[in-house]
Order: sequence, then structure tokens, then C-alpha cells
Amino acid sequence: MEWSACTDEYEKLVFRMSTPRVVIDNAVCSNSTIVKFDSARKHGILLEAVQILSDLNLFIKKAYVSSDGRWFMDVFHVTDQDGNKLTDESVLKYIEQSLGSIYNGKTNHRNGLTALELKGTDRVGLLSEVFAVLAEFQCDVVEAKVWTHNGRTASLIYVKDCTSGTSIEDSQKINRLEARLRYVLQGDGDIRSAKTSISDVVIHPERRLHQMMFADRDYQKSPIFKFTSETPLVTVQNWAERSYSVVNVQCKDRAKLLFDVVCNLTDMEYVVFHATINTRIDQAYMEFYIRHKDGTPISSEPERQRVIQCLQAAVERRSCEGVRLELSVEDRQGLLAEVMRTFRENGLNVTRADITTTGDLAANVFYATDAIGYPADQKIIESVREKIGLSNLKVKELPIVSNEKAEREDQSVGVGGAVLLSLGSIVRRNLYNLGLIKSCS
Repeated sequence: MEWSACTDEYEKLVFRMSTPRVVIDNAVCSNSTIVKFDSARKHGILLEAVQILSDLNLFIKKAYVSSDGRWFMDVFHVTDQDGNKLTDESVLKYIEQSLGSIYNGKTNHRNGLTALELKGTDRVGLLSEVFAVLAEFQCDVVEAKVWTHNGRTASLIYVKDCTSGTSIEDSQKINRLEARLRYVLQGDGDIRSAKTSISDVVIHPERRLHQMMFADRDYQKSPIFKFTSETPLVTVQNWAERSYSVVNVQCKDRAKLLFDVVCNLTDMEYVVFHATINTRIDQAYMEFYIRHKDGTPISSEPERQRVIQCLQAAVERRSCEGVRLELSVEDRQGLLAEVMRTFRENGLNVTRADITTTGDLAANVFYATDAIGYPADQKIIESVREKIGLSNLKVKELPIVSNEKAEREDQSVGVGGAVLLSLGSIVRRNLYNLGLIKSCS
């Protein structure tokens, strides 16, 4: 055989080995769609798979993750936000194509937009001041995500110049804008930790927010506002026999929960070798078998405590504190500055915001509490709605995590998506099959 032919066959083999295999099954399980994903193992591959499902706002009811040697297998039981199986063919095709091409890599670069990263001490009215500055500098906000946690805030804001309709090219204007925003973030004394920058990082925006808050060490700080969320229960133990660190997380279930946890484990340079995720009613139970990238488990008590704190923070950052307000209105210059000023004047504190613009329509979601973190008075909410427009600003209930169907789920769900036992027994079974231990009991 000629050398070129050998090379061609080798390339085909590499392609087959590195191309993920995706199977979507809607027949086996009565109450959820099963997505099976097999691929060669690489650092971050689990996060990329979970990210694709999370971006579709799907609920992951159950999941099984296992890697043996250099191969990686994921099984996800997913539903839509109403707890139903996925029936939209375009969604199913998108999942299959996205997971199948996961090695090609995707960037999150917003062409024609300037990305601003802001972080500092949270306070009532801060967003009002930020968006007022952007309006003053003739910046149109096209997209933004704002998170707050433990008295800290992180924002990723994509803007364009109102005059040119594209990214801001004037370096002097950028410098003035950064300086003004930094001054706003500093407030009365946050001189050291208030930071403003123009970002060229092409990364998933929510992953970037996690990275920003992690770098800000929000997990070590105490909240200024009195929130009522229960603290997630996180435990970390070492399984010395197999050199794994076993991480268990129990908390209230919600959309994108698995993404938040896996995102932080990945960015803390841990590798997930095995995992099981299960949900019952409104609770999620997650178990991860992890090691450092060099193959070693967690080695000290300070490191163990840090992992616990960081995962608790990862879950809490996206917790939906306060009433959900949805703004849907024709976009115009200065819209967000006006809305945020109305919130501030009525004593509402925005704990989270997701801002998007599609064409001429602004579709924004805000979570708001009163000034000290308690649920806002209904009369104040109605007053704000009247000022902004009753038809424009609507109060929405938080999505109810529907697990009642999952409780009645068919137990015979086939190979790979079988009944999810505790991961300890699954891992032992795999080791037994490989001949590494004498008993799988």
C-alpha cells in the first residue's frame, strides 16, 4: 500500500474516533427525551455538551456520565420547561448537529459590537447609573447579562455606537467611557475592586460571568442584602481506593443548574470522570467523581473547603431572587436608562437581568426585590408597571420545575439510559467489567 493511501486511511480512522456519535431517542422513555452522546475524551467536553442543552433552556432531569480510558459517554434525560418530551423536529435536529460537530468549536464573538465587562460592589440603583452613562455616550445596548451575588455584581454588556450602528472605534471615546463607568462602579469606596474593561474574550457569556465572579472571589464574601434562598448542600470526600474525589451537590432544581456546576468544576481545572444527576419534585441531586488534570484527587482540607464554597456560589449566582418582570417593547435609544431609573426611584433592586434585542424589539427580563432583598410590595410593582406601561412590563411567575412526570417514568429505558443508580455502584460495575476489581457489589 502506498504511503498516501496509508495516510488517507489513518486520517479516516482519526476522524471516526474523534467525531462524536449522537443518538436521540423519543420512544424508550415515556416522559423525557433521551440524548446519548459518545466521544473521545478531552478536557471541557462535558461542559460543551451541557452548554448546548442549556442554551435551549431544556431541563436535564437525569444524566449519566462515564469515561473509560480515552472514551467519554453521556446520557441525558431532557424535557422542555413544561416538563414535556421534545417533539419539535428543528430542535432535535439542532441538538444532533450541534453535539455532532462539538469538536469544530464555536466562538461567541458578536460581530459589530463592543463588549464591556464590569464588576464591583452591588448597590441599589447601580444599573440605573450604568445605563445612564451608556445613554449619555450614545451607546445602544444590544445584549447584556447582569448577575449579583454576595454583595458583588458582574455585567457583560454588548453595545454599538448609535451613530455608526457598529462597534465603537474611537479609542478616546472608549477611554472616557471606561473611566466614567469605573467611577460609577467605585461608588463611595470600592476603588480597588471596581473594574471596567473592553473585552475581546470569545467565550460563552454565562461562562464568562462565572469566571468574572470567581476571579472576584465572590464565594468568600458575605451578602449585603437579606436573601432567603437555601444554601446548597455540597460535600467533598476522597475515594482513596480509586484516587477520585467525590463531590455531592443537593439543591433546588432549576434550568441551567448542571451547566453552572460543571462550568465551575471545569474552570477550576478539575476533570469529571463519572457523574450521575437525578431530580425529584423540585430537588436536584448531583454526584461527580473528579480529579485534577494531572490525575490526582483533592489533597488538602483548604482545597476541599474552597471547592465547597465555589460550587455553592456557582449555584447561587443564578438563583432567581425577587419577582420576575418581563419587558417587551419597541427598542429606542435610552430605553434601559429610563426603565432602570423608574426601578430605582421606586426602591426596586435588580438582582439579575437578561437583556436582548431582536430587530427593533427589546425583550428584557429583570428579577427585582426591595432595597434590602425582600419581595417587593405588590403596590410598588403595579406603580412601576403603570409608569412603564402595563402592556409593556409584565409580572411573570418563575417557571415551575415539573418533575411529577419523571417520578412516573418508565424504569426500563434501555442501554446507557437505564435506571440511574448511585454513581458508586455504577463506577464499581465498570471497574468490575474491566477486571480491575473482583466484585461489583
